[in-house]
Amino acid sequence: MNISVKLPDGTYGDPEDLGTNPTNNENFATIVERRLSRRDALKGFAATAAVGALTVGGISPLVLNDALAQAASSIGFKEIGRGADENHHVAEGYKVDIVARWGDKLWADAPDFDPNKLTMAAQEKWFGYNCDFIGYFPLPAGSNNSDNGILAVNHEYTSPELMWSGITQKNALDKATKETTEVELAAHGMSFVEVRKDGGTWKIVPDSRYNRRILLHKTPIEITGPAAGHNRMKTNGDPTGKMVLGTANNCAGGKTPWGTVITSEENFNGYFGGDAEKTAEAETHKRYGVTKVSWYAWWKFHDRFNTEKEPNEPNRFGWNVEIDPYDPASMPKKRTGMGRFKHEGAGFIVNPDGRVVAYSGDDERFEYLYKWVSNGRFNAGNRAANMNLLDDGILYVAKFSDKKVQWLPLVFGQGPLTPSNKFESQADVVIEARRAGDLLGATKMDRPEDVEVSPQTGRVYAMMTNNTSRKADQLDAANPRANNTFGHVIELLPPGPDGSRDHAAMEFDWEIFIKAGDPSKPDQGAMYHPQVANGWFGSPDNCAIDPKGRLWITTDQGSAWKATGNSDGAYVTETTGPNRGLTRLMFRVPIGAETGGSEFTPDGKTFFISVQHPAADGVAEDQNFDNPATRWPDFKAGIPPRPSVIAITKRDGGEVGS
Repeated sequence: MNISVKLPDGTYGDPEDLGTNPTNNENFATIVERRLSRRDALKGFAATAAVGALTVGGISPLVLNDALAQAASSIGFKEIGRGADENHHVAEGYKVDIVARWGDKLWADAPDFDPNKLTMAAQEKWFGYNCDFIGYFPLPAGSNNSDNGILAVNHEYTSPELMWSGITQKNALDKATKETTEVELAAHGMSFVEVRKDGGTWKIVPDSRYNRRILLHKTPIEITGPAAGHNRMKTNGDPTGKMVLGTANNCAGGKTPWGTVITSEENFNGYFGGDAEKTAEAETHKRYGVTKVSWYAWWKFHDRFNTEKEPNEPNRFGWNVEIDPYDPASMPKKRTGMGRFKHEGAGFIVNPDGRVVAYSGDDERFEYLYKWVSNGRFNAGNRAANMNLLDDGILYVAKFSDKKVQWLPLVFGQGPLTPSNKFESQADVVIEARRAGDLLGATKMDRPEDVEVSPQTGRVYAMMTNNTSRKADQLDAANPRANNTFGHVIELLPPGPDGSRDHAAMEFDWEIFIKAGDPSKPDQGAMYHPQVANGWFGSPDNCAIDPKGRLWITTDQGSAWKATGNSDGAYVTETTGPNRGLTRLMFRVPIGAETGGSEFTPDGKTFFISVQHPAADGVAEDQNFDNPATRWPDFKAGIPPRPSVIAITKRDGGEVGS
């Protein structure tokens, strides 16, 4: 997420530029550069000629025959050109359908979208605002139907300056009313919508029994796992500490092997006002960035967002939430055993021994990479038997060396996680997962975002979006990426052969898969396959693995798209063979937008992408409802830009990317 908000120093900027990690734990950049100095260790990783030839599977890419490499590629489309304008662009031979826009009706009795008549009641029946994670669940359950299914979509945050006339980023807090905050509450959360391919075009199925909104202000969510019922989870509205209304700032997510969705709560800290320093949770709130400065005016009208009145309410956010898309009557559950931090997704895989493993990043500069391993085993023949697997397991945090990554267990009573350090139970450990990672010496990363596992190989891909907060005086000669605008992609290699890797192991190998940036500028230190053309990028954010095992990367540059000259987009690369690391640009979004979550249908013939906050990033500071940089996707006078889920399909009906 890139959002411009008022920061504690009174300026406006991206809140993720402000790290809250106070430790002296080693930075990942130091480890990376130490590792890169030992080029013989970088197997399966290609560099541009600007930084020298490395190896791709043991073969020098600079001596590969170009024609042979192209012939061997499974990627057949012609790349689109780079640029930034008011519309989206897709590769030749493909088409884009708008599947669901902010304000689209999920039920026939909802009012038609009218941006001049926004109400909480209407928004509750509409598709929500800034869409991010997408999960596709085939219908019927258990099938691989690629023409009819349920889309589970996160709604990360709202942009009031693009929702109401007369509001700008700088006056939004002053202009907010109780009524506008109610609309914003209803625009958060999630949408579950049945979609069907009709005549080659994807459409919402109105009044489907599966259509559902998860609403921040009214959907009851059960708190489960070690933090459930703990005193630090209790509020005036919930004296049991076992129930919370809604979920907030849902960025990425994941799909469990038993067909439920995980929605991940990321930048929850910006939703709370009041003076957190006056509360008993002051130190914990500080570590998570809960301050006097709120991004929204909700706390003025809704007491639960005022930390002075409800000091424990922030502790009830920052979790992974599990929801069953096939049962609209089911209650969502916040799975506290998976830890509390600014979760960026949950990439799942069933380990060879049957245990379930999920990977997640903590999306802030200098924060950590985590994995969670179940104690129980997945039962493929009994879905009901898996429904509480996420309450019983072990959370680990990553510590990198120049060759290996160690997974350190966050378990009460082990190492420093004891009463002497103010941990009295496993509940304290998961509520303060960041501080637990601090004490264990976890490696400070460059804003870890989405993490996905390849079902074909078992290799793990972690997006490190950027770290513009790293200063030159924090570096030495072995650490050249100060002001890391562009980010990189890490490949984690659990022990074992491809397809049968042990994700529960305590130690993995790792590689840098890609270092983003412009390969024509040696000072940026970019690393790709040497034949990369339009496919170089900045700020990898989300990713997806298609049915052929190819890695698709979507970007979130914020205003830094000006540094690349390209709006955010979707890029694809093979992860094995001679074209490993050869990224190609298939799709780019309109100006000011972000390419959010992405998802394939089982047959690989539809590629869903969230297009979030069009007209918001890197455009004029006074960008607003009345004069936006784009009116995508409607392009109608008086209709503001509308965050939307799109579907990319090949015009000849073939697989996307072929």
